[in-house]
Amino acid sequence: MGARTGSQFLEGLRKAKREIWVDGERIEDVTAHPKLRGAAESLAAQFDRQHAYAAECLFAHPESGEPTNVSHMIPRSPDDLRRRHAGLVRMSEGPMGIMGRTPDYMNMKFAAFASAPKVWAGADGRNERGARNIVNFQRRLSQADISLTHTIIQPTIDKRIDSQVVGNKVTIRKVGETADGIIVRGARVLATLAPFADEQAVYPGQPIPGEATQYAVAFAIPLDTPGLKFLCRDSASAPGADPFDKPLSSRFDEQDAFCIFDNVLVPWDRVFIDGDVQIYNSMRETGYAINMTTQSTIRALTKLEFTYGLATRMAELIGDVSPATTEMLGEFACYVRLTANALELSLEQAWERADGVWFPNGAVLEPMRSMLAVWMPRVAEIITLIGSHNLLTTPSRAELDDPALRPLIDEMLHGADGATADERAAVFRLAWDLVGSTLGGRGFLYERFYLTSAARNKQMLHMRFFDRTRSQSLLKDMLSRPC
Repeated sequence: MGARTGSQFLEGLRKAKREIWVDGERIEDVTAHPKLRGAAESLAAQFDRQHAYAAECLFAHPESGEPTNVSHMIPRSPDDLRRRHAGLVRMSEGPMGIMGRTPDYMNMKFAAFASAPKVWAGADGRNERGARNIVNFQRRLSQADISLTHTIIQPTIDKRIDSQVVGNKVTIRKVGETADGIIVRGARVLATLAPFADEQAVYPGQPIPGEATQYAVAFAIPLDTPGLKFLCRDSASAPGADPFDKPLSSRFDEQDAFCIFDNVLVPWDRVFIDGDVQIYNSMRETGYAINMTTQSTIRALTKLEFTYGLATRMAELIGDVSPATTEMLGEFACYVRLTANALELSLEQAWERADGVWFPNGAVLEPMRSMLAVWMPRVAEIITLIGSHNLLTTPSRAELDDPALRPLIDEMLHGADGATADERAAVFRLAWDLVGSTLGGRGFLYERFYLTSAARNKQMLHMRFFDRTRSQSLLKDMLSRPC
């Protein structure tokens, strides 16, 4: 098939009978329900976007020759990395970085997974079937242009014992097997994009203890698999709202779900890991974390650039050139430039794995996992501080269209330097939807824990990933100098 269109994507969602619950209601057709339709249409626009910008977003699949989204690419040269980067940037501009789990996120992960079948097979080839399955699945993922969701975190029940894993009767685990496959039971979070996905992936998140063989499972299955259920958080969409009034909520509520596996049968050809803890804990060797952070940072940069433009225009519309606001906008500009610099340096310092697969420099991008989780909430605070009470004085589309109110609004709620009332209302409504609406609240929480918390990522950077060679050498040199 190759790259799908938006209509093909929507048709695929209509055909599958999944168990999706939103606000206590089981949704039969996610493409038509008022609480999900807006996001479904925005994601369909993403599928159309890849065709509209085909030169940047599509490449010829190495096996089929069909046009395929660049997020499925397994780069074989620095030029491939640059081409993929340009396509990812273009795709992120559709939802302006607001949607954190557009399909290219998972596509990038599985491209890395499939690029390293030897990691999945194990050093002695003991999981050859699982390795073959992951390669075959990624081929199908790319050639059929599947929309994939995932769950990698175990639910929080009791933090004192959750991390022990073994004996946990809540998180997903293997409970049996048949001639047809393994049976899994339990739950995981957080299946973002679940209502708009074709398939569900389960794969390693955090390392697990050596004896936790039941929990060492990885697989992918269709969302209409019997026993698979999704309990979505409260809707943050704006059913029936004019896009002028709710420009983000009416379009970009990608949803998040608690995923329940109620004795689900996973066919053998869909099983990637079955009880092998050593292989389960070795997934970083595939390079998936680099791909994940690359896509996430590109998405974040687009959001930063978009919101920087928004904050700047807000200040202009109210004639705010105060030192405090100017400093905050300068701070904002620093976030944009630092993020862009990290991405460019990661490409300049790209490296080739022994098997010929190329990756950006992951060490350059690793700090972004911590800093973006701090910067994004600060961005929301800056927009709130610049907007102040003006965020709450925003006429609706209906009020602007009212013949009696319109002259008064034009007189008393226009912007500085001749800006119209329409533009002022549009800009500040957009800002409020970003920071003050239900979707804004979800976005604040989401960005703080996007790739684990900032605190956790800082700890991991210091303890596991940071190269201290030069720092230690400098200290040793200084201490060795005569007193």
